[in-house]
Amino acid sequence: MSADEYITHGELSIASQLHQLVNDEICPGTGVAPEHFWSELETIIKDFSPRIRQHLATRDDLQEKIDTWHRDNKDFDATKYKSFLTDINYLEPETESFRISTSKVDPEIATIAGAQLVVPLDNARFVLNAANARWGSLYDALYGTDAIPETDGATKAGGYNPVRGEKVVAYCREFLDQHFPLTDSSHRDAAAYKVAGGKLMVTLSNGNDVALQNPAQFEGYCGEMSSPEKILLGKNNLHAELCFDASHPIGKTDAANLCDIVLESAITTICDCEDSVASVDAQDKCMVYRNWHGLMTGELAHSFEKDGKTIDRKLSADREYTTPDGSTLTLPGRSVLLVRNVGSQLMIDTVKYAGEDVPETLIDAMVTSLSAKHDLLGLAKNKNSRSGSVYIVKPKMHGSEEVALANELFARVEQALSIEPNTLKMGIMDEERRTTVNLKNAIRAAHERVVFINTGFLDRTGDDIHTCMEAGAMLPKAEIKQATWLMAYENNNVDCGLQCGLQDHAQIGKGMWAMPDEMAAMLDTKIGHLQQGGNTAWVPSPTAATLHATHYFALNVRDRQNELKNRDPASVDDILTIPLLPAGRNLSSDEIKNELDNNCQGILGYVARWVGQGIGCSKVLDINNVALMEDCATLRISSQHIANWLHHGIVSEDDVIESMKRLALFVDEQNSADPGYSAMSKDYDNSVTFQASLDLALKGRSQANGYTEFILYDRRREAKAAAKV
Repeated sequence: MSADEYITHGELSIASQLHQLVNDEICPGTGVAPEHFWSELETIIKDFSPRIRQHLATRDDLQEKIDTWHRDNKDFDATKYKSFLTDINYLEPETESFRISTSKVDPEIATIAGAQLVVPLDNARFVLNAANARWGSLYDALYGTDAIPETDGATKAGGYNPVRGEKVVAYCREFLDQHFPLTDSSHRDAAAYKVAGGKLMVTLSNGNDVALQNPAQFEGYCGEMSSPEKILLGKNNLHAELCFDASHPIGKTDAANLCDIVLESAITTICDCEDSVASVDAQDKCMVYRNWHGLMTGELAHSFEKDGKTIDRKLSADREYTTPDGSTLTLPGRSVLLVRNVGSQLMIDTVKYAGEDVPETLIDAMVTSLSAKHDLLGLAKNKNSRSGSVYIVKPKMHGSEEVALANELFARVEQALSIEPNTLKMGIMDEERRTTVNLKNAIRAAHERVVFINTGFLDRTGDDIHTCMEAGAMLPKAEIKQATWLMAYENNNVDCGLQCGLQDHAQIGKGMWAMPDEMAAMLDTKIGHLQQGGNTAWVPSPTAATLHATHYFALNVRDRQNELKNRDPASVDDILTIPLLPAGRNLSSDEIKNELDNNCQGILGYVARWVGQGIGCSKVLDINNVALMEDCATLRISSQHIANWLHHGIVSEDDVIESMKRLALFVDEQNSADPGYSAMSKDYDNSVTFQASLDLALKGRSQANGYTEFILYDRRREAKAAAKV
């Protein structure tokens, strides 16, 4: 940015776009004057920037020590390794037992187990869809996905297929029988639903009236008692809404006029400033901040064209029902929203201090918290936190000292913006190895704020590979998923969370289902996240949230967590086990080529969107043409895996370049129908996206902690500059 695009405030140089956004749109109504905001931001930047940079230097120092140890200890000894990590304070002395004291936590985070969406904050349409995904049609989710097989004439293509519709209806009747059973009968035989004497009564096809086996599951209705428009049923703190309409195309063919079942689906949503956005400058950041501000005021809206029609999106209203005793029950119409700030490793020129770029996370903390004050003050059309909290997810933290610094930052932001202490709640992402092995200490460092911990295979594995780069060549990625450390890591997250009292106070989360079109497989397997003790898990779309919601009706996570409290805690020794190729195992040339091609294609496919089009999260076809929901974590694991094999001589630089060029042709073909796509293979040397992909692989070993954003930011800025020429 040129000097004339900045506004000066003390030692700050503020991008004019951000200055205008904060002054004219975000500050009004909060009681925070713009002058005060910028002065407080300046003080925070002055105080925290050097400390953040010192923590980043500590990371580099620890990495150098670990690299040196591995180079000096080729005959690996696990006991000596653990002792060494303790000596350098990578492995911290474990804190005494404690329980978190976080207060004013919304039930969606504290006590309701359910699906969680992650959505890029730079896309207003996606953000609104995610926020409104608190409720989702089970009929639509089943009909439109492979959850219902297309066998026996039940195809999806074309107009409405009654054969497929019958299969959806049968599936949903089975869902009702499983979770809301009737006395000595089945919902399949229902001819009418009504409310009588404060109870739900179901008239069967033979004329008999029956009730729910558990009458308390009936929680409300809309319309007339004799022929309600909606019936509200509850189980495991979740709700299912039965919808009736005799004029509806589905309802009129149903004996009971049941036209849909709407499930409480995405209970919470993480609105992302980080991994799933390509936000590298003031223009990008203002888009991200403006969307978050619109969510916090309830004013966010978006219009778009579809099939020749204009569709308007806005935040859904709350839902009201008449309870069995005649009172009114109001349920939230929207997901409870968390915001994920960027990690402390990122610097940006949107604000400069004394002429230098500043940690982007400091700007995120102040601006997103200021926007959230509209919600705290009750100024919003739609309340996000009914308990009066702001939920901020902090990624990429290494160990308890960095969590403690974030905790201190939150306190300073509260003071700066006149927000009550401990209003800003913290989500700790357990995605860095140094945090995993010190997780209890990390939770202790934010024990009055923590509301969320979670696991994630991609980032966590990328960090493992980078941290252990000098230890030896790693297993192929598919085999790393079966390695000792990974299950110990997943179990440790739950064990620590339960030991520290997160149950009934916070979320213990599990990672993303990355295949948005593979819903049958998700239904078969993702219940495993609940069985592992997670009371939330990430899903890639509102549709997936509705289908995943069926798992939370099926399994009471709190009961499962109580069972898991009795097991032996996961072993740190197992977590520290490095997923190396066994001595003497020689990979075949085909195994090496296939693994390299898979990594290269994954990098190219995603970078073409991130750098070339500014899309941080989208469905990207993999090497087998399976659509995967990708973000920066995908690049981290793939680039680090290539870097590791390069470093240990399994592949050569020429091998990587050859694979990249060959796979660039393949990725170009995969994207040939996209008018906004720029082919890489036309000119490898001058293709910014191709060169960025090559950088990620060939320079992966030198990237701090294996992060990809340093290369991505530089290359995206280059691509944007070239587009303006």
